[in-house]
Amino acid sequence: MRHVAASVCAGLLSLWAAQAGAEDRPVVVELFTSQGCASCPPADAYFQDLAAREDVIALSLHVDYWDYIGWEDSFGSPDNSARQRGYAKAGERKMVYTPQMIINGSDHVVGTRFEDVEALIARHRAETHNGIAVEVVRDEARVRISARAEPARSMPLLVQLVRYIPKETVAIAHGENAGRTITYVNIVTEMTPLTVWDSREPLDLDLSLAREDKAIVLLQYVDFGTIEAVAHLQ
Repeated sequence: MRHVAASVCAGLLSLWAAQAGAEDRPVVVELFTSQGCASCPPADAYFQDLAAREDVIALSLHVDYWDYIGWEDSFGSPDNSARQRGYAKAGERKMVYTPQMIINGSDHVVGTRFEDVEALIARHRAETHNGIAVEVVRDEARVRISARAEPARSMPLLVQLVRYIPKETVAIAHGENAGRTITYVNIVTEMTPLTVWDSREPLDLDLSLAREDKAIVLLQYVDFGTIEAVAHLQ
């Protein structure tokens, strides 16, 4: 894991020009998938369409628990599998599956039920502004993350930096998808917790990040709760 140097200081943040409202706050869709899952390619293909939308931030998380059936997922990670199990535990579900999509950290749906996915995205888009504003300013290898909540939340929010690969095509030689060449998008490579924010004071984080790194920032209730805010690092 690459080192992320972050410092937290409390202080009064200046107002930024563009507050994140319901009309411009994208919905986060996490796809739990695997190169070894025969049911996943249709969801992976559909996910490319989601990733191209301005109202969605699509994150593809490859799990590792299908590796035993003959093909080791080149992006598979036990951290992704643990995140999916964390969502299951938080939702009092006894099992995990692929392909599965989690919408804004709160709703889950089979990744090939495209109409249901679209309905959930539309429902989350229709929700009113939640009072949390977040801004990310990037200057070469430095990133500043600012946020505030009005009113403050009763539960703390986990601030996470999510690194990803925008696009990769993989030729799968073995397993259930043997002989297929599949393109994956927004492949999560690392999710780094930066701090836990209680939201009673403005948040101000300063961290180092390689200029070539693609990343987003998630503000999510701890223990796999709802994602309350998101910002993309351009």
